[in-house]
Amino acid sequence: MTQKPVLNLHIAEFVKSAANPEGFIETTFPQIIFAGKSNVGKSSVINRILNRKNFARVGASPGKTIHINYFLIDNKAYFVDLPGYGYAKVSMDEKKRWARLIETYLNREEGFDLGIFIVDIRHKPTADDVVMANWFMQAGMPFYVVANKQDKLKKSQIEPAIELIAETLNIPKGIIIPFSAEKGTGRDDVVRIIQNTLE
Repeated sequence: MTQKPVLNLHIAEFVKSAANPEGFIETTFPQIIFAGKSNVGKSSVINRILNRKNFARVGASPGKTIHINYFLIDNKAYFVDLPGYGYAKVSMDEKKRWARLIETYLNREEGFDLGIFIVDIRHKPTADDVVMANWFMQAGMPFYVVANKQDKLKKSQIEPAIELIAETLNIPKGIIIPFSAEKGTGRDDVVRIIQNTLE
């Protein structure tokens, strides 16, 4: 008999956006956080995991997630979507505000249960990605790197791309999951990790 998943991903609702730490939700529910730069397809990854078309808003232009967005899943856990960072057309003050907001959230006393850190498999991670990876490591909580846009690479390019990500972010290759929000590749792996975290 197959075990029933802990979390029913079909039951999901948007709860609120927090523009500052005062808006953070205080909860005993597990929190699974999603982070990545502004054009990496973070909303598309969340939509793919939930098998929803436009649940997490996909912005026409990058940099649309400027708050921390909370989604309640199955009345048991929160998916927390952090602001996309590194968007060039935003003022330095705004970039600093996002950075402070993300860092404050990651350093909360109650921490988080799992980090899903999204990068673009086609490109070497940016300096901002390295900072984000370091924040995850300093937080001391489990996290995985979802290397999105795998469908844009040839099969022979995938392994070298993963090696470059691991080397640049200084992380083990084993926590990198090749993923395609477009095609659904890697979804089962990410869902399994989420369910195992909550068991």
